[in-house]
Amino acid sequence: MVRLDKNRLSSLDWKGLVAIGLIVTAGVATIYSATTHQTGSPSTLYLKQLAWVGMGMAVFVAAALVDYHTLTRYAYAGYAAVIVLLVGVLLVGRVGMGARRWISLGVFDVQPSELAKLVLILVLARYCSERHVRGGLGPTQLLAPLTLALIPIGLILKQPDLGTGLTLLAITLSMILLVGIRYQSIVFLALSALMLFPFFWTLFWNSLKGYQRNRLLTFVNPSSDPLGMGYHVIQSKIAIGSGGFWGKGFLGSTQSQLKFLPEGHTDFIFAVFAEEWGFVGVLGLLALYGFVLFWIMETAYKAKDREGAFLVIGVAGMVVFSLVVNIGMTLGMMPVVGVPLLLMSYGGSSMLTVFAALGLVMNVRLRRFMLFY
Repeated sequence: MVRLDKNRLSSLDWKGLVAIGLIVTAGVATIYSATTHQTGSPSTLYLKQLAWVGMGMAVFVAAALVDYHTLTRYAYAGYAAVIVLLVGVLLVGRVGMGARRWISLGVFDVQPSELAKLVLILVLARYCSERHVRGGLGPTQLLAPLTLALIPIGLILKQPDLGTGLTLLAITLSMILLVGIRYQSIVFLALSALMLFPFFWTLFWNSLKGYQRNRLLTFVNPSSDPLGMGYHVIQSKIAIGSGGFWGKGFLGSTQSQLKFLPEGHTDFIFAVFAEEWGFVGVLGLLALYGFVLFWIMETAYKAKDREGAFLVIGVAGMVVFSLVVNIGMTLGMMPVVGVPLLLMSYGGSSMLTVFAALGLVMNVRLRRFMLFY
């Protein structure tokens, strides 16, 4: 029998929810601003984003209420289903923007690579929590979790979707580090990487589309192609710099309003926000993200069992990687790999995935006072 020794409502920790709500609000407002042009007539994208947020909240509640032990119990079945979906994407998936990433269900499209993030967190949490390894994982013990990760990563890279593939790798590494790695494993991985690097680099490079290769090349020197692949990064840095200390104010982002900054409502939404709210606004936004990360890590520390801690660390790995890469992209410090800014960038699949992941964190947080399982 399951019993809580405190009221669940008081365990919600509304401070974390408020921080998430403020970030989402900033995202919707920035999408509204980024899609409003000189005519003063905004698109309906911000309304669609509000609809996704509403569905995301429902997903958050569902992910928080179903006991995470029940979810991990069916993790391997979910993993198999996602692998089937990823194979299905390569065979009959819908092509959009040069990639095959969606399966059409008539009313809406499903992006299995987003589901893969959640399923990988669940399956690795179950696997790692069942392994009590003294001194960390040895070389042979690393094979199973790495194989579980590399299968979906390989299928996702074939779509191609480099950003999501790297996100899955970050999730895997964060959870493996929590288990611990023996120094022999580090040496083994380092030597293996050196020996297999030419093979995997060739395989990786050949799997990329032409535009993805150009993105990686222009990362080194964006000015080498200022009107092509380097255009986004150059305009993004101009937008961030022009925001100054206080910013230009809401609807004052000339780079996006005058259409100099493409994708201002998706991958480069941080640049639009920075131009409008300046250095002070960026500090406030980063403080909100920092608080959410603190909330996540505190939940991992206070988790009732290993399985809960692994779940939360997997979510933390996803959040940290996405934040660092997206903001790094807009600043020209990272290659443009199509990683959205969590809770802010326009997009339904990403929004639902993030809310589901944060729901898992709340799930673990609500059950930290459980007396019995």
